[in-house]
Amino acid sequence: MMLSVATDMGCLCTTRAGLVRTILLAGALSVGGCAVGPNFTRPKAPSAARYTSDTPRGEDALASDTAQRIALGQEIEGYWWSLFGSDVIDQLVKQALAHNRSLVASKATLAQAQELALAQAGSRYPQVDISSGVGRQQYGKEFLGGFAQIPPFTYFAVGPTVSYTLDYTGGVARSAERQYALAEVERHQLDAAYLTVTGQAVMQTLAIASARAQIETVEAILDQDRGNLRLVQTAFDNGSVAREDVVSAQSQIANDMTLLPPLHQDLAKARHALSVVLGQVTATELPADLDLAQITLPLEVPVSLPSELAHRRPDILAAEARLHAATSAVGVAQSNLYPKLQLSASVGQQSLKADQLFDRTNNAWSIVSGLTAPIFDGGTLRAEKRAAVDAMRASAADYEQTVLEAFAQVADLLEALDHDAEQLDAQAQAQRAAQSSLDLARASYSEGNAGVLLVLDAERSYQQARLGYVRAVVQRYLDTVQLFLALGGTSPSASPEVASSRAGAP
Repeated sequence: MMLSVATDMGCLCTTRAGLVRTILLAGALSVGGCAVGPNFTRPKAPSAARYTSDTPRGEDALASDTAQRIALGQEIEGYWWSLFGSDVIDQLVKQALAHNRSLVASKATLAQAQELALAQAGSRYPQVDISSGVGRQQYGKEFLGGFAQIPPFTYFAVGPTVSYTLDYTGGVARSAERQYALAEVERHQLDAAYLTVTGQAVMQTLAIASARAQIETVEAILDQDRGNLRLVQTAFDNGSVAREDVVSAQSQIANDMTLLPPLHQDLAKARHALSVVLGQVTATELPADLDLAQITLPLEVPVSLPSELAHRRPDILAAEARLHAATSAVGVAQSNLYPKLQLSASVGQQSLKADQLFDRTNNAWSIVSGLTAPIFDGGTLRAEKRAAVDAMRASAADYEQTVLEAFAQVADLLEALDHDAEQLDAQAQAQRAAQSSLDLARASYSEGNAGVLLVLDAERSYQQARLGYVRAVVQRYLDTVQLFLALGGTSPSASPEVASSRAGAP
C-alpha cells in the first residue's frame, strides 16, 4: 500500500519566475540532502612484504648462471613481453592487439557500460521535454451538467514540461554511483582481456617453438637410430650378430617414429590457436616460426610488491569495483524505504486559433508536487535491503578470496621458477650422462662386448633425456610468462590500444 499525495502549487507561485524559483529550491534541497546507506571505502592492500614464507633462491642472488633472479619491488619498464628480446614476438603481440575479436568485444562492452552510467547519472537532473499538438474536440451536454453544450472546436498547444525527483535521500545518486562502479568492472575486464590476448600471443608462439624444437630433437634421434641400424646391419652382414639384432634396431626406429605425429599435431594446434589470437582465419599464412634460440629468457624478473599487486591486477580491481557496486545497491535499497517527492511543471501556449498561439493572453502553466510513501508492502522493501546487505558481504568475501588466490598464484610461480632452474640443471646432467652411456654402449657393441639390447636401452634413455631437456627449457619460458601475467603485466595505461578505449571512462 502506497500513500500518494498530489498538491497544486499554483498558489505558491503565480509567475514563470516563481516556477523557476521552485525548481531551484527543489534542487538545493536535493543537494543538501544526505545519501543514505554505507559509503564505499576502498579495501586496504595486504601488508605482506613477500609472497612466500621461504625466501625464493632468486631473491638474494643468482645460484647459477642459468638461475633467474627475482627483483622484488621493481616494476616492469615498458611492455612485459619486450623482456624476451624478440622482434617477432613484439610484432605478433602488436597484431593481436589490433585485430583480436575478444578485445574488440571487451572495448564495446566497456563503452556500453559507460553510456549506461551516463544515462543513469542523467536522472539526477531535471528532465525537460517540449510538446506540441493540434486537435479537434467535442464535449457532450453532461460536461456542463446539461445546461449547455460546447460546440466542436479546434485547439493548438505548445510548451515545455519539467519534471524532477527530489533526491533528498540520495537514492538516485546511489543508483548512478552503482552504475559507474559496474562500468569500472568492465574497464578492468578490458584490462584482463588485454592481458589474456598478449599472454596467449606469446604463449602460442612459445608452443610453436617448443613443438618445433621437440620435432627437431626426435628427427635427430631418428638419425642416430638409423646409424645404429646401419651398424647392426653391417655386423649382421659380417655374421657377428643374429637377425634378432637387426629386427630390434628396426623396431627402435619404428617406435621413435610414433613420437612425431603427436608433435606435428601440437604444432598445428598452436599455429591455429595463434591465428585466432591474431584475429585471422587458420588458412592465413603466419609469420615464420620462431626458434627457442631466438628468444631471450629474462634472468632478472621484476616483481611488484604484494601491496602493489592489489592495485594493478585486473581481477582484483574488478572484484573491488563489484564490491563498490554492491555497497551502492544497499543505499538504493535503503532509500526505497523513504517517501519519494516528485515535482513537475509545465508552461506553454494554448489557443483556438493558430495565429494567436503565442499571444500573452494564451499563457498556460502548472506546478504539481507528488509525494509517495510506503506504508505497508508485506515486508518487501526491508527484505530487499537485507538482501542488498547480504550481497555486499558476499562481494567483500569474494574480493578477499580473489586477493588470496592471486597471491597464491604468484607464490606458486615464484617457486616454479626456482624449480624450473633445478629441473633444467638436472635434465642437462641427465642428457650428458645418457650421451656418455650411449657412446659406451655403441663402442662395446662394436667390439662385441655387449648386445644390441644394451644399445637400445641407452638409446631410449638418451631420447628421454633430450626431450626432457627441451621441455624443461620451454617450461621456464612458460612459467616466466605466467608470472608476468599473474603480476598484472604492464600497466594498461602503457598500451595505446587500451588507453584509447579508457579515455571516455566515467
